Amino acid sequence: MSRNGQSLFDDFSFDTKGYHRIAIMGSTGAGKTTLLKMLAGLIQPDAGKIFVGSDRVLGPYEQLIAGHPVIGYLSQHYELRNNYYVIELLEMSNKLSLERMDEVIHLCNIQHLLKRRTDALSGGERQRIALAKILLTDPKWLLLDEPYSNLDLHQKKGIMQLLKDVSEQLQISMIMVSHDASDMLAWADDMIIIDGGKIIQRGHPISLYHHPLNKYVAGLLGEYNICDALMLNLLTHQENAYSSDKQYLIRPEYVFISNNEKGIEAEVTEVIFKGGYYLVRCFIKANDSRIILSVPSTLFLRVGLDINIYALPDYIVQV
Repeated sequence: MSRNGQSLFDDFSFDTKGYHRIAIMGSTGAGKTTLLKMLAGLIQPDAGKIFVGSDRVLGPYEQLIAGHPVIGYLSQHYELRNNYYVIELLEMSNKLSLERMDEVIHLCNIQHLLKRRTDALSGGERQRIALAKILLTDPKWLLLDEPYSNLDLHQKKGIMQLLKDVSEQLQISMIMVSHDASDMLAWADDMIIIDGGKIIQRGHPISLYHHPLNKYVAGLLGEYNICDALMLNLLTHQENAYSSDKQYLIRPEYVFISNNEKGIEAEVTEVIFKGGYYLVRCFIKANDSRIILSVPSTLFLRVGLDINIYALPDYIVQV
C-alpha cells in the first residue's frame, strides 16, 4: 500500500487470538483508517496477506463485493440509505433468526426507532442503527473507525456502554481506531501504536501508558514531562542516579507537592482546570526548567505561589 509514492505498512505484521478488544492509535496520517479498511477487505493491499483463522481476507480487486462475511466495518460516518424505514434496512441485512434479531434490536436500544425514516434520526440514533445493521450479519470481528468522533458527550457515553455490552454479550472481538487516549485506555485489552505504517509499540494499555517507548507514544496517551539527569537528581534527591546523556519521562500525576520542605522549590506559572483535577505548570528556579504536575480539584493553587515538589523513582522512565 502506498501514499504519495511512499510505501505504507512495509514489513508490517501483527496477529491476535481469541476474544479481544484491540485499540489502534497514531497521529493524523499514521495510516489508522487505511489499515482498518485493509483488514476489512475494503482496500486492496499491494502485497502481504490478511487472514481470519485459516480464511484469507480478499481485497476488492479479487471479488465482486468488497468485504468479508465474518468482519463488520463501522465507518465514522455510519452511512445509512436515505428514505428507508429503519425496520426495512435491518430486515435487508439480517442473517439471524427472528428471535436473535429481536435480541440485537433490544441490545442496541432501537426498538422505538423501527418505524422512523433514516433521514429523521439524530447522530447517536443513526450510529446505533448502523451498528445493529452490522450485528445482524453475524460478524465475528467488528472494526470501528473513530466511533465517537461525531457525537456529543451524552451520546458518546451511550455508545461506549453499548459497545461494551455488545462485546461482552455477543463475544465479538473488536478493533477500534481512535486518536483519543481517554476513549481507549479503559476499553482495550491490547493497544497497537502505529506511525508511518509501522508498529511503534504494542502491549496492554497500562504498560504502554507507564512505560512508553518514546515521546511519540507518551504524547498519544497523555501529558508528560521530559527531564534530564540534573532535574531528576533534584526531584528525587538521588545524586548520580541518572545518566547525563539520557532523557527521562515522568507523568504529571507522579510529581507531588510536599507538605514540608522535602523536594525542590517551584513557582506556579499556570493553573488549568480539567474538571476532576488541575494541571499545574511550574518553573523550577534551581535549574531554570519547567514541569507540569496534576493535583486534585479540591486543592486550588494560584499563579505566583511557591511550592515544594518531588518525584518518586518508581515512576520515571528512560526514553
